[in-house]
Amino acid sequence: MLKLLLLTLLFITSLFANKVIYLNYDKIPQRVVKGEIFPITLKTISTIRDFEDIQYAFTNYQGVKVLNNVPYREIKGKYYFETFYLLATQSSAKLPDIEASLVVSQSDISYPSTILKGEKLNVITLNPKKDFSNIIANSFELQEFKTTSYDKHHNIVVFVATATNSNIDKLKFKNVYKQGIESVNKSYFDSKITYYVVIPKELENFSFTYFNLPKNRYVKINIPIVVDDDSVVAQSDLKPKDQSKEQLKINIAAVVALVGFFFILWRKKYIYLILILFPLAYIGYLSIPQKDVCVKANSDIHLLPVANGTIFETTSVQQTMQKEGSVTKFIKVKLHNDKIGWVKNEDTCSY
Repeated sequence: MLKLLLLTLLFITSLFANKVIYLNYDKIPQRVVKGEIFPITLKTISTIRDFEDIQYAFTNYQGVKVLNNVPYREIKGKYYFETFYLLATQSSAKLPDIEASLVVSQSDISYPSTILKGEKLNVITLNPKKDFSNIIANSFELQEFKTTSYDKHHNIVVFVATATNSNIDKLKFKNVYKQGIESVNKSYFDSKITYYVVIPKELENFSFTYFNLPKNRYVKINIPIVVDDDSVVAQSDLKPKDQSKEQLKINIAAVVALVGFFFILWRKKYIYLILILFPLAYIGYLSIPQKDVCVKANSDIHLLPVANGTIFETTSVQQTMQKEGSVTKFIKVKLHNDKIGWVKNEDTCSY
């Protein structure tokens, strides 16, 4: 019996004699929500001093997606605290088996790797209402929003939102006419998205919910519908030319012409009538209507005046459309079906 015990101890000692990396879980979540991005942290130490790095490989996992193979590292003394971010994709999930191996400068030296077995995860599946936006996050906040007319029956709402700890490009709504992403900046920590929805004109508010992880509940977001003829304020180059300033210039020129006219009558020097022709000519110039624009065949009609934005229609032949406004590089037009879109300047045959 004693001999068997000594042989067992010798076998265990020989196993650990070859082990150069020790690792275990430092932090793992007690539960996660399906669709949540969550971190796990490993506590790693090496018995070898002369090494360049520690590499990790992930195998044998289910219901999760590994988002970063290179860890976010914090060194405390001899210990490496390695943080990885994962996405829970299914209601049944298991953490990956994680293999750690040393990277050394000498190509002829190799050390055995160490494998940490993955644990099962406690995953909660949500049962949301119809107004759920498909967003699970630590926070989700509106930065800017704008509503403009889309056609006779619909308005288009464009908003910019930021989120923390969120898979933000999963944003999606039910029961809307059209929707889509105009731009997105993804990160595990902070994300930003520009999104549009096309909704019925009857709606006075566009409301939706997201699941707030720290509060462990749904939080409602509300966008009041106030239709504006301007373009989306979310983009710095989308502000249209201020037509009210044009009208102000006309009014000022008219006042100057009127004052000049009464001055000439008072002084009875009718030769000065020629001077009031200048403000009158300026009024005439500003009053010239620019209602129509020629659009080339095979031109893309954009939903918003944004580079690489959504294209909802393409002209098959050259067309004349009603001009509604303009911004840098885009002209706002009304199509023959009364929908509002934006065409690039280079796709017009006249301005």
